[in-house]
Amino acid sequence: MSGRNLDWRIGWETVMKQMTVTVVRVYLTEAEGKLDPLIKRLHDWEKVRGVTVFRGISGFGQSGKIHSSSLLAMSLDLPVIVEFFDEPDKVASILEHLEEMIVPGHIVSWNANLMVDEQGKG
Repeated sequence: MSGRNLDWRIGWETVMKQMTVTVVRVYLTEAEGKLDPLIKRLHDWEKVRGVTVFRGISGFGQSGKIHSSSLLAMSLDLPVIVEFFDEPDKVASILEHLEEMIVPGHIVSWNANLMVDEQGKG
């Protein structure tokens, strides 16, 4: 891929470039009650570039307790993954703040390349 892309809506050629970001996954369960406060913090306070929440159908963690979406289960205690990304320095600062909210061993992060346009918008 040459990094050049024809913008079909306008007919102009745009140049795509790569930007390094850090992607973070936070593993929770619905019953913990941390999802809404985490989303609010990432959106309102931290203003990250993007957030997606995935709801699992089954999973378990260090405790070994299986969280599952069986028809017999009356409570909603399914696994939830909150994934977000932003510039590495900003994410490092956010992770320091999240240490107060999230128990150790429930946050995973890695560097990735984000394709953006000439103005840095992706």
